Amino acid sequence: MPETPETQTRDVDHRRMKAALLAVAALLFAAAPLAVPFQGFDPELFPIPQDDPPVQPAGYAFAIWGPIYLWLLVSAGVGLVRRAEAPDWDAPRWPLIGSLVIGAAWLGIAQASAIWATVLIWAMLLLALMALFRTPARDPWLLRGPVALYAGWLTAASWVSVGLLGAGYGIGPGATGWAILALFGALATAVTVQLRIGRAPFYGAAAIWALIGVAVANTGTASGVALLAAAGALAMAAATLRGLRGTGAE
Repeated sequence: MPETPETQTRDVDHRRMKAALLAVAALLFAAAPLAVPFQGFDPELFPIPQDDPPVQPAGYAFAIWGPIYLWLLVSAGVGLVRRAEAPDWDAPRWPLIGSLVIGAAWLGIAQASAIWATVLIWAMLLLALMALFRTPARDPWLLRGPVALYAGWLTAASWVSVGLLGAGYGIGPGATGWAILALFGALATAVTVQLRIGRAPFYGAAAIWALIGVAVANTGTASGVALLAAAGALAMAAATLRGLRGTGAE
């Protein structure tokens, strides 16, 4: 059944509304660290305090959040001003809004509960990946790029949270064992997504950045973890290059 003018007008209004909601969500998400400064999980949140855990990247690696916040803000602004009515830009909006709204509350929750923070960061990741797979090939630097960078870092961060939780609650193989399990989990997830999505190099770049950060953090202290993280970064680089040569989800 063909769309009526009324239906078309309603659809356009809905797309404009979602563009505005995404802009608000991006602002709340970027403003959250100003209201709730976060320097990582409090080691005392865990029954076994996690001081300098091997699963966690070196501190400098978390600087990636600056570009993520800024790029998502720019993307949301362009989407509101120039692409509010575009159906291809509209496709990823709902899951991205959901991920950013959860992310805006995440910092406060992470200061109180590592368990709930882990649950919620996985929700953020799943929604971010859903949004990433819905991004169009058009305007890659303005839409797919920032979503990919965000989703790539969340992939690593989600598995880091799992590793911290397992080690912190004394489950299974200890801190080093959990670091190794988390690295394998993060790499398997990231490679699978990268090969499936294809041309989204910033997803791979964020995962590589995290893996190198883990390698740096463990150099001289846990050489096995450092070597595994470095090898994972090389494997992720290969997957990213392969994705650039293919078409992936496009």
